[in-house]
Amino acid sequence: MSRTYYIAVIQLNLNDNATNNLAKCKDWVKKAAKEGAQVICLPELYSSHYFCQSEDVDNFALAEPLYSTSFSAFSSLAKELGVVIIVPFFEKRMAGIYHNSAYIIDNDGSEAGLYRKMHIPDDPHFYEKFYFTPGDLGFKTITTKVGQIGTLICWDQWYPEAARLTALQGAEVLFYPTAIGWHPSEKNKYGDHQYGAWMNVMKGHAVANGTYVAAANRIGLEKYVPNTDGIEFWGASFIAGPQGEILAQASHDKEEILIAEVDLDHQENVRQNWPFFRDRRIDFYGNITKRAIDK
Repeated sequence: MSRTYYIAVIQLNLNDNATNNLAKCKDWVKKAAKEGAQVICLPELYSSHYFCQSEDVDNFALAEPLYSTSFSAFSSLAKELGVVIIVPFFEKRMAGIYHNSAYIIDNDGSEAGLYRKMHIPDDPHFYEKFYFTPGDLGFKTITTKVGQIGTLICWDQWYPEAARLTALQGAEVLFYPTAIGWHPSEKNKYGDHQYGAWMNVMKGHAVANGTYVAAANRIGLEKYVPNTDGIEFWGASFIAGPQGEILAQASHDKEEILIAEVDLDHQENVRQNWPFFRDRRIDFYGNITKRAIDK
């Protein structure tokens, strides 16, 4: 494998139907590939509006079985363009079991891996526990023909354990397909702190693990539940280097492609000079698997 390659995250407004969102995402993937990207990541649940704003059984109709519409479309596209594509989708595993998942499709169109979101939130208008069964595939690094990549999804981004367990398997990049935003009524009071915390925690994952981090968010106000203000997705997708340095940053409100170089020699140098993996006291970390530590 090459010691350098180019990654991209695509930031989009996806407040539309599945047919239109699929066509739109394919067009943007083509643009990213044309600009030189070799690994391309779409936002969380690319094919629909963010339906988790309400608990409605009709929304289960948005899910798709494995290896159906999304896989077929992006497998063909990956092979055509010769790029790796991360495709986050709503998976119907069987009646009553649904996952928030992502295909990692290799640059020959084959499946390199599948990830199922492990941490499932239940916040106001982020009612994901109603829809998604927690992932059962664990945290893993996927080997592609371009590089070693880890894929986590949105709420996973708040957990250092998820980043660390993925990085320890050799991930050069941690991708975070995301759907995160402000409640409009809270934005003025809490918005800066919420957005800042989101940036800071993922930059921290980059530093603590000496890895590249790439977050692909959506944009736009999605307001479809009666008597609510909806969610204003804050965009601001970014790519950070292994010292937390911002290599590319998107706006809050525009559809954009961000591209950055992954330099494995630079990453190795960072890890040699900041040897956090070496100095871990794994002999004293057993309590990390407990819900709480009783004194």
